[in-house]
Amino acid sequence: MQTPMRLADFLRAELEPILEDWEAFAKTMFHGSHLGKIGLRDHARDMLLAIADDLDSQQSESEQVAKSKGLGPDNEKDSWAEVHGQDRQNSGFSVMETAAEFRALRASVVSYWTRTYSTLTGQQLEDLTRFHEAIDQDVAESLEHYTAAKEMDTRLFGAILVASPDPIMVVDLEGRFIYANQATAHLFALEQEAILGKSAFELGFSFAPDFQRNLKKVVADHSTYRGKLAYTFASARGERFEYLLAPVLDEHQNTEATVCIVRDVTEQALAEERIWHNAHHDLLTGLPNRRLFLDRLKQEVKHAKRSSLPLTLLFMDLDGFKEVNDSLGHEAGDRLLCDVTKRLTACVREEDTVARLGGDEFTIILTGAKQRKDIEVVAQTIIDAIAMPFDNANRLIQISISIGGASYPQDASTSAALLKAADQAMYQAKKSGAKRLCLYNTLDNTDGQAS
Repeated sequence: MQTPMRLADFLRAELEPILEDWEAFAKTMFHGSHLGKIGLRDHARDMLLAIADDLDSQQSESEQVAKSKGLGPDNEKDSWAEVHGQDRQNSGFSVMETAAEFRALRASVVSYWTRTYSTLTGQQLEDLTRFHEAIDQDVAESLEHYTAAKEMDTRLFGAILVASPDPIMVVDLEGRFIYANQATAHLFALEQEAILGKSAFELGFSFAPDFQRNLKKVVADHSTYRGKLAYTFASARGERFEYLLAPVLDEHQNTEATVCIVRDVTEQALAEERIWHNAHHDLLTGLPNRRLFLDRLKQEVKHAKRSSLPLTLLFMDLDGFKEVNDSLGHEAGDRLLCDVTKRLTACVREEDTVARLGGDEFTIILTGAKQRKDIEVVAQTIIDAIAMPFDNANRLIQISISIGGASYPQDASTSAALLKAADQAMYQAKKSGAKRLCLYNTLDNTDGQAS
């Protein structure tokens, strides 16, 4: 009669199918579904072989009692169960998931063992008892290290939150702050207790509607959101901010809260705005330069096309500027251009665009001028304003201005054509004696003049 196999030898012989059961079970859990085969079998082989070696060893009655309580000998080196528990914590497994793996391992071994031996001998029953004790010991060691790793993560995370110079907060599903670090309190100029339980609305932040809407999107889509806001908090720390909203998911992948991280980007934003401003504005007068003017003209033509509203472009050139620049110098010429800019902007509405194309050439985009007389009134106001003497470093300087006008859609249907038409009209005004307005549709009438 063949001697029944010991459980230790059975574990070694049936190791592969047992591991396949372990792997299949681990895959059913969310965090396990993202692991490869090596990660799924994480240390299970070594744990089973360690149990087999333990079953082969002699065990005293006191050792048996200790193991039955999950209190096996404490070795200096971490057991495979302890390493497994820490790794599972690092992989995002919950305590229940980690414990469930050991239950599945136990069930798999017992199932194979009892199917092979329907009737167990005394030695086999003792082996099975010792196997249960070993599994209990592994569960205890694994969860102990899982908990230790979790507590360490919690302490480290807490230290990071406290030390972070960036405001970090956690918002519940109703949009109320349930956590705020010290940097948040400093930014809001509030005690942490005054922040908790309040929403952005209740704290009086003007950006609250957009913030709340983005929070709802993060909760619904389980996705992150990056946003920007311009706001001056009571602390007066910064004016421009970027913020990141990230969902906190539970074990069922439902959003249970949202983390918000805020970063002060005031210096960067203002530097970028200065760069953009300098690239699109005349450095001397501060007016839009040719690049920005052409972009605005293009947009205004599109708007006029959609809305069927009139649009007029005035192209202007100073009469006598070159003589001032040559006789009094560039510094006097620059002062004169700045003074001209002030008078031009005073002659039109805020929604009209005044630009300097270069040298002594200026343009104005007039919106809403429905009749020719409206254009003539604006042009005559400009002509009269520029004709007034300029006080330039205690010297009175007198110049004039020539203006050409073209309208959309009567004179041109594109921004480029409109600019060309206004330029031609201005040239005709200058040729006709300067200090006058010439409209493109009256070029044949060289006496066309603003009245």
